[in-house]
Order: sequence, then structure tokens, then C-alpha cells
Amino acid sequence: MWTYLPYGPFKSPEIYGEWLTDCARSSDPLFFAIVDPNTGDALGLAAYLRIVPEGGSIEVGHLNFSLRLQRTPAATESMFLMMRTAFALGYRRYEWKCDALNAKSRSAAQRLGMSFEGVFRQATVYKGRSRDTAWYSVLDHEWPALERAFVHWLDPTNFNDQGRQQVRLSELTAPLRSSPSHF
Repeated sequence: MWTYLPYGPFKSPEIYGEWLTDCARSSDPLFFAIVDPNTGDALGLAAYLRIVPEGGSIEVGHLNFSLRLQRTPAATESMFLMMRTAFALGYRRYEWKCDALNAKSRSAAQRLGMSFEGVFRQATVYKGRSRDTAWYSVLDHEWPALERAFVHWLDPTNFNDQGRQQVRLSELTAPLRSSPSHF
């Protein structure tokens, strides 16, 4: 869970709690708990960061989803809600950056309809190693079609009685992503 984050794992729940308390005081990054509405359990966290209202860009990051949240409709819905909120607030560019070695994060970005923009080589250093950073984005003019894809996918009729999806989100979002030839 902590491999590709610049912090963690934490030595104790108390130290993690202190870190969370500090995060709650921050406005950039602006952290959110992802909470199960049925149980009230916090299942993950996410943050807006590199918030630049005058430039119209905002990034999502610091994603840490528990095993109970990973690969669930709730995980997808949390990312949908963060995107929808950013565009509703008038942002024109929504960014996702991750360690270029983090295949799961890269796959998730594309599944969510984000367009790959490239890799910034030796972008930063964390946990004692150099990190190349993969960049993804969604632009405001791309959002309406992407929003329709999310709404379609999240509709309860897209899931059978066992909770299995009828149509994959990636099938809905793949045609909406810009390819490098469009840059």
C-alpha cells in the first residue's frame, strides 16, 4: 500500500493518527476521507493538490485505498465525485500523476478516462530512489462525455445480482481518451 507514496508505512496507529491530523490541517494538499456511507468506516483517502485556481488546474493524489475499497464501485465513485467537483468548481484541467513504475495506478488512470501525456524523467526523489513520473489528465471539454460514461457505469442496472458489472468502465472511457497523436 505504501510503496509508491512518499510516506508510510507508519510504525504505529498513533503515529499514523498524528500524520492524519496534520493532513487535516492542510489546504494544499486538501485531504478527504473516503467513507462507507452504510458503516461510517473510513476506507481510504485522497487529496486535491497543486491547486491553481488562476490557471484552472488541480491534481488528485495521495490515493490510498484499503483492501475493502480497492476494485469496488465505491472506489470508482469516489474518483468520479472528485472529478465532477473539480469541474463544477470551474477547473479546466484535472491531473493524475504517479510513479511511472506503478502499473496499477497507471492502469487506473486510463480506466478512469484520463489521457496519458508522458513521463517526466527523474522528476523527484523519495524513499531513497529517483522517480520518473507518469502524467495523465482530463480537460474540461472532455468532461461531459466522460461524466456520461461514469453515470452509465455507476447505474445499478449495470450490475447483476452478484454485483458484477455488465459493461466495463474501460470500455466506456477508452474511446474518450486522447491519444498522443492529438497533442
